[in-house]
Amino acid sequence: MSLQRVLNTPPTPFFDNLNHLASPLTDARTILDRQPQLRNVPGAFEDLVHTLGFLVSFNGSTATFNSYRREAERLLQWSFLVREACLHDLKRADLEDYIRFCQSPPAAWIGTAQLARFKSQQGERVPNEKWRPFVIQPDKASLTEQRPDAFALSQKSLQSLFAVLSSYFNFLIQEDYLEGNPIALIRQKSKFLQRHAYSEPVRRISNLQWDYVLETIELMAKDNPVEHERSLFIMRCLFAMYLRISELVADERSTPVMGDFQKDMDGNWWLRVVGKGNKARMVTVSDDMLAALKRYRSFLGLSELPHAGEQTPLVPKLRGRGPVTSTRQIRYLVQYCFDRTLERMRQDGLERDAEELKVATVHWLRHTGISEDVKHRPKEHVREDAGHASLATTDRYIDTEMRERHASARNKKLKPDY
Repeated sequence: MSLQRVLNTPPTPFFDNLNHLASPLTDARTILDRQPQLRNVPGAFEDLVHTLGFLVSFNGSTATFNSYRREAERLLQWSFLVREACLHDLKRADLEDYIRFCQSPPAAWIGTAQLARFKSQQGERVPNEKWRPFVIQPDKASLTEQRPDAFALSQKSLQSLFAVLSSYFNFLIQEDYLEGNPIALIRQKSKFLQRHAYSEPVRRISNLQWDYVLETIELMAKDNPVEHERSLFIMRCLFAMYLRISELVADERSTPVMGDFQKDMDGNWWLRVVGKGNKARMVTVSDDMLAALKRYRSFLGLSELPHAGEQTPLVPKLRGRGPVTSTRQIRYLVQYCFDRTLERMRQDGLERDAEELKVATVHWLRHTGISEDVKHRPKEHVREDAGHASLATTDRYIDTEMRERHASARNKKLKPDY
């Protein structure tokens, strides 16, 4: 196949979800059976086998697996289809070319929505023909779909590319499959990565916006308690305990249950959470959060507080039995609550606040909760509850210095007094 045709043809996905992978050898053969043109690339089968081994070895967190799968798959798609080369053939210059490719991929490789790689069809897993390796998100502020030619790889995505591919190549070196790490040989990473002499501001919603969000969901719960009592509980968990959405849903690692709320010998309540890197931590439960838990359990017809070992799902499905298993469901729920809130804010004449809320995401609730708590609590305590690896991460939420710096400059004149 000519290079131009490759660039104008959407690629077929390689790797399915973790729970649909069988074994590296079996899955590599399945990929080659689906895409026989890959057999023309010497070493492609071995690359696939070792890459699958890499992905399976990092199965502690769904988010980590998805991130590693994304970067490894993009590289292999480019290497096999564009360069017709295997990993052994890639040198430092090739990796620099690949990064430039990621910064400006062909339009046929860019989608406008995050889609599953595979779908179930008549009892079999088949590739999703609408999936693309790169995705351009819609403009949340204008609610318009972006054109593929407007695609830009963010600095955060570039940082992820360097970090994941470095781990990927180091794994292959340890497995005696490769002899070197070409991504580590890119000495002038500043050609691609910006260096900041400042801390990125924490993206959060204002106290007024949060008050409106809570009030809106309470009104929704009053009109439709079957659906929105759960919404209210979820939003309070995300804010009051700074939970990530992945910590609310069930996956192959764990299923969050009501029994994860635990009381210690002093009568204090905690929530056991399994977070990033498959690390468990204990999060403090405030009196207000405990009252929110009681309200939700009362609605579910349960006892006021959980008992030890209770297996009731923390976030149950609205239809059917069992826990919610998709972070996408939580994301859509939060977005729906934001959308209803900004409608009320506009009705009350708060157009500017509504416009700001329009671009908010679910993760902003975690940022908001941490930002508020770090004003009043020891940062070491906030760090433990948030699951931050270091205090440096928590320090990003302390904006006192930035506030004072701006205050000292507020009265600067464009025309100085002489």
